[in-house]
Amino acid sequence: MELINNYGFIIVVITAIFGFIMAFGIGANDVANAMGTAVGSRTITAKQAIYIALVFEFFGAYLAGGEVAETIKSGIISTDAFIGHPDILILGMMSALFAAGIWLVVASQKGWPVSTTHSIIGAIVGFAVISVGMEAVQWSQFSGIVGSWFITPFIAGIVAYFIFTSTQKMIFDTEAPMKNAEKYAPYYTALTVFIICIVTLEKGLKHVGLNLTGLQTAILSATIAVICAVICVFYLRSNVFKTSLKDSSAFSGVEKVFSILMLITACAMAFAHGSNDVANAIGPLAAVVSIVDHGGIIEGKTIMAPWVLPLGAVGIAIGLAVMGHKVMGTIGTGITDLTPSRGFAAQFACSITVVIASGTGLPISTTQTLVGAVIGVAFARGIAALNLDVIRNIIASWVITLPAGALLAIVIYHILSVIFI
Repeated sequence: MELINNYGFIIVVITAIFGFIMAFGIGANDVANAMGTAVGSRTITAKQAIYIALVFEFFGAYLAGGEVAETIKSGIISTDAFIGHPDILILGMMSALFAAGIWLVVASQKGWPVSTTHSIIGAIVGFAVISVGMEAVQWSQFSGIVGSWFITPFIAGIVAYFIFTSTQKMIFDTEAPMKNAEKYAPYYTALTVFIICIVTLEKGLKHVGLNLTGLQTAILSATIAVICAVICVFYLRSNVFKTSLKDSSAFSGVEKVFSILMLITACAMAFAHGSNDVANAIGPLAAVVSIVDHGGIIEGKTIMAPWVLPLGAVGIAIGLAVMGHKVMGTIGTGITDLTPSRGFAAQFACSITVVIASGTGLPISTTQTLVGAVIGVAFARGIAALNLDVIRNIIASWVITLPAGALLAIVIYHILSVIFI
């Protein structure tokens, strides 16, 4: 309690800085998950990807980030273990944020696509074990989160596999691929837009006062999806589309169609990533602010301070703009050779999986989800389509990340303890 009385304001300021560094690292590292496949498939340039992601990552974090933040804040460690010791919890959350942020910035500089979720969870568990003991960690919750790291890539891989194989059977492996692309593209467009609208209306806009019932949301989403499908039909038949083709080959035209869908899914993935991963930066920050504001009282459920979400959103956007291109270069073309149709299948599957997880409040690794989706697409083409060396290096970075976050948090916790206690 002495820490809060003597250094309350300073603690909040320092924690906000640490949270910003963490958000910066998220933007710098995980931009590859939102935009890597779009750039790798040559649908958009790296510069265009940055601009698109800046907008959608920010709004995803700001409008739809609150649900997941609660799980990171109070679901991994037992707050009961810290009752009577708010100073320990505050310093621990500070050390976890700074440790995870440092690791993400270092990894981003090296171009390593690591998991931000692994980083912050490892850091939180590290400080909890060293400060209170093994009983401070809610291992049942932790095991569920770890399980999601394996389940979600598998789900994303299966979804991506079936989406890609459906495009192969209905479009590419036919006698008239361009004709079939014009036939089926409106359906893919409608499905994509429908899911994006459901997510936006249910998750994003509920924070701005738009309260719709499930039926109203479904009807509105379906209406928008149908309108977009009709627009797609007319666009594919227009002279504008025909003159935009680089050559007259059927497959070039088909890939051009999927380039349009890739832009839609790229925006959806950026929104999904912002909504899910902002929790890694603002969850511990929200916990510290809440404890300080309540004079040391630790509560499981609290109202988040209004400035916390925007801080995380801005941090993600700046990190993305400054360092995002480094990791994008690693993951965009490394796992397998991507075309717009393959990238669409992978990214669409990943966005579905991530946003569903975000809606349930379960933090997942966006990195692992995307890798699972890309591998699913590659498997549809055969094992030879995979770059196993790149996959091995990516998995190695995942293994290193969790203990790295824990060890850094332990060191930083001891340093902060010496300074403030």
